[in-house]
Amino acid sequence: MSKKITQTAGRDQLGNFAPIFAHLNDDVLFGEVWNEPVLDTKTKCMITVVSLMASGITDSSLKYHLENAKKHGVTKEEIVAIITHCTMYTGWPKGWAVFRLAKEIWADGQSASTEKDRFQSKIMFPVGEENPYGEFFSGKSYLAPVSTEQIPVYNVTFEPGCRNNWHIHHAKSGGGQMLICVGGRGFFQEWGKAPVEMTEGTVINIHAEVKHWHGAAENSWFAHLAFEIPGDETVNEWLEPVSDSEYNALV
Repeated sequence: MSKKITQTAGRDQLGNFAPIFAHLNDDVLFGEVWNEPVLDTKTKCMITVVSLMASGITDSSLKYHLENAKKHGVTKEEIVAIITHCTMYTGWPKGWAVFRLAKEIWADGQSASTEKDRFQSKIMFPVGEENPYGEFFSGKSYLAPVSTEQIPVYNVTFEPGCRNNWHIHHAKSGGGQMLICVGGRGFFQEWGKAPVEMTEGTVINIHAEVKHWHGAAENSWFAHLAFEIPGDETVNEWLEPVSDSEYNALV
């Protein structure tokens, strides 16, 4: 699930002078073509960089698209390989010109974006900061508020192999939780029942007073939205960790 690409540069800069061109730039190129779902955004970024390089365009347009490529997960190693390969076909001067821009944009000293950054580029909700409830998790997780009004919604992201402890959402009435997977692969399990695999779009309804856990598969990052269902006298009770033997038996 990729975040929708939007653009207003056409209208901002040429809306009054060239309204048809502004419409084509903002609504057709970035509104339709960039949001066409067959190719993911990272792939489109790489194709665009190659196209501009081949055309000899090394101005602010290329700089924007290099920055966009980095934003959508293209690593330093990948952009170096892309430019080097294209240089063999487009010419040495173009390679030098593009490398000067790329070196500036990837000048943060990182040899590659982190696994967390790469996963962030694949989901539309923020990964957030390290989970303040980390003491109740085996492995590292992250928490980002999506909405704190009406129904609280948080995006919870798990590193590979991370899972939370067994726990229960208590409530005198109502309460419970709903999970919607927004990226990666993970599991949900109720006490005494078989685990349920969660992939993008999976919805899990958890009723109050049900002992359960959820977390990432062994070899995959995993993120889900957590909706706190309103109820009376709601409280979360954290219990024992999911043991390695329990976890390894199902993943």
